[in-house]
Amino acid sequence: MNAHEIDYEIYGEEMQYVEIELDPQEAVVAEAGSFMMMDTDIKMDTIFGDGSGQDSGVLGKLFSAGKRLLTGESLFMTAFLNVGQGKKKASFASPYPGKILPIDLSEKGGKFICQKDAFLCAAKGVSVGVEFSKRLGRGLFGGEGFIMQKLEGDGMAFVHAGGTMAKKELAAGEVLKVDTGCIVGFSHTVDYDIEFVGGIKNTVFGGEGLFFATLRGPGTVYVQSLPFSRLAGRVLASIPRGGKDKGEGSILGTLGDIAMGDNRF
Repeated sequence: MNAHEIDYEIYGEEMQYVEIELDPQEAVVAEAGSFMMMDTDIKMDTIFGDGSGQDSGVLGKLFSAGKRLLTGESLFMTAFLNVGQGKKKASFASPYPGKILPIDLSEKGGKFICQKDAFLCAAKGVSVGVEFSKRLGRGLFGGEGFIMQKLEGDGMAFVHAGGTMAKKELAAGEVLKVDTGCIVGFSHTVDYDIEFVGGIKNTVFGGEGLFFATLRGPGTVYVQSLPFSRLAGRVLASIPRGGKDKGEGSILGTLGDIAMGDNRF
C-alpha cells in the first residue's frame, strides 16, 4: 500500500496540536472530534473505516468499518482532501493534556501496535485495524482486553499520549514492566504479556492494579505518565457527594474537609 506523503509540524507543550500540510489531492484521515482548523479548498468527507479500503468495493468498506467497531471506535472517520491548487494545511488537536507522537510506519516495519484510543490521525492509505491477543491472560487482565489497534502501511500516523511520554529502546530479551494503562504503543517486534503482581500485601493494600504488562524486546516501547482512565478516576473522585462541596464557603477549607471525614483521595 502507498499512503499519501504528508508534511507536518507539532505545536505546543502540554496541549499539543499537529498541523499537516497537504499537496493538491493529498488527504489525511482523522478520528471524529479531533479536528481543529483548516485552510479553504480542503474538502471534508465522512467515510467508512480508515479509507484504506475505499477502492475495494462495498465489502472492503464494510470490513474496514467493522475493524474499527471492534476497537470501540466509531464506524466513520473524516477525510480531509486538498482540492485546491497549492499547499493547504489542516490541524488536529489532542483530546487531553499530553504529547502527540509522530510514527513513520516505513521506519517501523510497516506496523505499529497502540492502545485502542491513542490514534489521532494519519495519512490516507494507512490502515487502522485491530490486533487480537492470542493469550487468555492478556485478554482478560490486560486493561485493553483482547483487542488493541494496529496501524499498518508506509505513511505517517499520529497517536496521543497522556502526560509525559517516555521512549524505551529494548534489546533482544530485555524486559520492561509497565502499568497496563500506561502503555501508548510499541513496535510489532515487541512481545507483550501480562504478569500477576503477587504477594498478599501488594494485592490487598498496594493501591495499584493486580497485574502489570511485561514487554520483551527487541523493539521500541512508548509509555505515558497519565492515562486518561487515571485522570478520569481522579476527577470522578473529586466530585462532591450530594451535589455540594462540604468545604464550599467554609472558613476551615481543607481542614474542614478533613474534620468532616472527606477522604475522597
